[in-house]
This record gives sequence, structure tokens and C-alpha cells, in this order.
Amino acid sequence: MTLAEIKEILDADVIVGEDMLGLEVDKGFAADLMSDVLAFAKEGSILLTGLTNPLVVRTAETLDLSAIIFVRGKRPSPDAIRLAQEKNIPLLGTRNILFESCGKLYAAGMRGSIQKVNES
Repeated sequence: MTLAEIKEILDADVIVGEDMLGLEVDKGFAADLMSDVLAFAKEGSILLTGLTNPLVVRTAETLDLSAIIFVRGKRPSPDAIRLAQEKNIPLLGTRNILFESCGKLYAAGMRGSIQKVNES
């Protein structure tokens, strides 16, 4: 599915990357612990999180994630927004909680980066 479709499914707004809404994404990962993201998320995934500091953007850059979606109505810090603009990483925000966001995307056909720990 495209970021535009994800935006619609989650009733999200675009913070950074309006020009990248055509990007295709087929897997996602959700966490507030960046150590979990580093350990389990796969390249090309979207990241759903409530963490809003620049570390989230650095983590996405390190793993070559497709986009970051901030949940629970959270907004990234100005430093995180600047860094995402520099690194060309789309940022979206939704008022949905993490559980609901993941459920809606799963119901629409998106799957997780991994299904179980220690699986590729």
C-alpha cells in the first residue's frame, strides 16, 4: 500500500514528506523502545511509535525504514522534524493509539516486519 493509503486509513496528517505519499510500503513495525526497533525491524518497513525525539529519525535512517508514523496525537520535536527533512524520511501523525493503528493497517493487508522473534 502507499503512504497516501496509510494516511487515509489512519486519518493521519503529513508532517514531512508530502511529496513521498506515492511510496509503496508492505510491512511495518511498532515500538517505543528503539533498541527493539534496531533488533527486529526490517529495511523498508514503516515505524509506528509514540517516541518523538531525533533518535527515532536516526534509527529509521540506520535501518533504511520507509517512514515514521507518530501515534496517540504525539508530534515530533522540531529537531526530529529538521532531521527527517534532511534525511528525506516521511513523518505522519495520527490521533489513533498504537494498538488501533496497527490493527487498522493489519486489517488493510499490511504485515509485520517479522511475525515472531527469531524468524526472518
